[in-house]
Amino acid sequence: MATRVLIVDDAVFMRNTLKEIFTSSEYEIAGEAANGVEAVEKYRDVAPEVTTMDIVMPFKNGIEATREILKQDSSATIIICSALGQESLVMEAIEAGATDFIVKPFKAENVIQVVKKSLASRR
Repeated sequence: MATRVLIVDDAVFMRNTLKEIFTSSEYEIAGEAANGVEAVEKYRDVAPEVTTMDIVMPFKNGIEATREILKQDSSATIIICSALGQESLVMEAIEAGATDFIVKPFKAENVIQVVKKSLASRR
């Protein structure tokens, strides 16, 4: 059975890029969210094995959403997606419980490698 992924990013282009990377690597897209509020709701609804989480989003940022999801499910695998120059935010997200991070712009092989490593570390 395919690993189910929730993609969280306020930019449609980024969600589509990640969708393409995951579907071409035989992952299943469990859902998408455009902000941290939607992310928490969607996570509850779709129970994905992996969540990719943007940091800077409207209504609730990725760090706050990560904390909320981990309160609901302490075993959640959340991978932060950040742009170059957001190192302090990435560190804050890791301290909040994110499993790992990937830097935009994405290289497909890096995304899949980080997801596989993150899933293996949670088992």
